Amino acid sequence: MARRRKFYVVWAGHSPGVYDSWDECKLQTENFPGARYKSFDSQEEAVMAYRGNPDDYMNIFRAMASNRKPIVNYSAIPEIVQGSIAVDAACSRNPGPVEYQGVDVATGKQLFHVGPLQGGSNNMGEFLAIVHALAMLTNAGRGDVAIYSDSRTAMAWVRNRKAKTTIAPTPENERIRTLVARAEAWLQTHNPTNRILKWDTEKWGEIPADFGRK
Repeated sequence: MARRRKFYVVWAGHSPGVYDSWDECKLQTENFPGARYKSFDSQEEAVMAYRGNPDDYMNIFRAMASNRKPIVNYSAIPEIVQGSIAVDAACSRNPGPVEYQGVDVATGKQLFHVGPLQGGSNNMGEFLAIVHALAMLTNAGRGDVAIYSDSRTAMAWVRNRKAKTTIAPTPENERIRTLVARAEAWLQTHNPTNRILKWDTEKWGEIPADFGRK
């Protein structure tokens, strides 16, 4: 399988910019005191990150590295549906950079991760996470798998097939708005059978897909 291409943003280096290879990124950051750089999965994300505030991305990166969730045996909790997946989103401010992910509840294995997406809200991320999980499971023919979310707002948006966000459109948040519109269109044309369940944080602790930044 071909290795997925990465793009590299150098905010602080010999020559800041966006580069399409690690070798070029290394040339700009090696032996540069306080070098700041990060990889992204697409050129679009990299360009948006380069134009934005590097602290938004570096703080997210540090938070992911420093927060290690304790291992929880969710199979020992009879109320939790076995074989389910959990989704969650994180947003450093409102509006701000949003990312979301889905994990296997039993193992904690990450099944998907998207972001950061600029200029969005946590509710938008939570909505996209649920629809992403629905689409993934529908494509796999797994309508029997339950999806857990801790966002009543996002669950309502999915039921109504409409994201009632109050975030104003801007050039910065065009990508996340496009993804939300695409998710709404998918819901209008599909009837997934997966149960979407509310995660009981008070009884079970933080949802397994939580980013650990509270």
